[in-house]
Amino acid sequence: MTTANHPDTVLIIDFGSQVTQLIARRVREAGVYCEIVPFQSAAEGFRRIRPKAVILSGSPHSTVDIGSPRAPDEVFSAGLPVLGICYGEQTMCAQLGGKVEAGHHREFGRAFLEIEDDCALFDGVWARGTRHQVWMSHGDRVTAIPDGFKIVGTSTGAPFAAIADEARKFYAVQFHPEVVHTPDGAKLLSNFVHHIAGLSTGWTMAAYRDHAVEAIRKQVGKGKVICALSGGVDSSVAALLIHEAVGDQLTCILVDHGLMRKDEAQSVVEMFRQHYNLPLILVDASERFISALEGESDPEKKRKTIGRLFIEVFEEEAKKLGGADFLAQGTLYPDVIESVSFSGGPSVTIKSHHNVGGLPERMNMKLVEPLRELFKDEVRALGKELGLPESFIGRHPFPGPGLAIRCPGGITREKLEILRQADAIYLDEIRKAGLYDAIWQAFAVLLPVQTVGVMGDGRTYEFVCALRAVTSVDGMTADFYHYDMNFLGAAATRIINEVKGINRVVYDVTSKPPGTIEWE
Repeated sequence: MTTANHPDTVLIIDFGSQVTQLIARRVREAGVYCEIVPFQSAAEGFRRIRPKAVILSGSPHSTVDIGSPRAPDEVFSAGLPVLGICYGEQTMCAQLGGKVEAGHHREFGRAFLEIEDDCALFDGVWARGTRHQVWMSHGDRVTAIPDGFKIVGTSTGAPFAAIADEARKFYAVQFHPEVVHTPDGAKLLSNFVHHIAGLSTGWTMAAYRDHAVEAIRKQVGKGKVICALSGGVDSSVAALLIHEAVGDQLTCILVDHGLMRKDEAQSVVEMFRQHYNLPLILVDASERFISALEGESDPEKKRKTIGRLFIEVFEEEAKKLGGADFLAQGTLYPDVIESVSFSGGPSVTIKSHHNVGGLPERMNMKLVEPLRELFKDEVRALGKELGLPESFIGRHPFPGPGLAIRCPGGITREKLEILRQADAIYLDEIRKAGLYDAIWQAFAVLLPVQTVGVMGDGRTYEFVCALRAVTSVDGMTADFYHYDMNFLGAAATRIINEVKGINRVVYDVTSKPPGTIEWE
């Protein structure tokens, strides 16, 4: 898919906010396509995408610092609607003749916005003279606004908390409308893209399916495609979409690397061979992967080793098939964003087991990534559009490196088998309790810690198992699931009784902010 397929596109310029992806989610929820580009390449992105509107994100930076991020000047001279959020408001003001002061007016968390005047951004949502909860996160504040702007909202710490130049369709807010802590924020973003920018609700999964099939056919032509099928929702949806586009030109390859969940490979093969009649090859490479990983404790080396071995296996299988022109995989939009993350930050390593940046030249294959414009919840919607059963669409995500990264510290065959058994019991208990669909992701982790315990009349020295369960919509942010203690007690008891090698179970109650690495 290319931007040419999306004539009504909103460009989001990322200045480094940890919630920039949430802006994109809200825009897409409003039925409008958008793309995120880091500020360093925003000028190129602006020319390439040719957007119909622009949103400027927040940032950890201060506009008063020398060399702090700025929006390209053409954003303000192109006659397009522009919305600045938090730092986006500050750089808009700084670049258009206003003034920003640093460090004296911190305002973090819940605040209340006083609506001082009407404007198109607030139409049908907030009226003049009313007061509404918003979420603030800023240390600087605007102290003078550019010519042509008016004040439309104030807060205790921000006298210019919302401003508007309606003649130029420039709007800016100091608060974050994209987060759930601003209850009406999604409505404001919908107002911006629909009423102010005049964009249609053309971003649907039915439309995307048609566009994607056409784009795949154009890209692949008469070439052969091999698809890296893991059995997860992402790769499965990608496989079905590609099969719809090119039929038997596609061969799916499921690599059992010995790091899958209990009976996972068998269940995936049964589903795809029996129900979808896709050409599918199962490769048992478990010995190869585990031998290469045994004793390795560095999480990034684990990921890179797994990624390298996957490539080697696909090369070998392609040769057996007489060659292939394309390798397909279920890369998602967050994978792409995090792989070119702001300022080369730590999140660039998150997707190092993916080949988002391309394949080794020796493979002489090109990537087909039909989902690279989609968020996780959009992939689920596309899966439904393609006819996948609800039971499969709702499957919890499981990372490509599998149990390797759910086993911190050195990997051994014994530890993997202990973890596999504990994980299976945990998921079984979740299903029996009717909680599976209420949880976005759940898994067990075998911690690199052994503790002394007494079981019966004997002393044990065995591993600690951690259980994790989170709720989320798109996987960018997550909060721990609030289990009943009776459930945790029952699950822990089963694991300790049935899995030799574990004598203690703990529950992880940390939340996941955007872009963090879990259990590594």
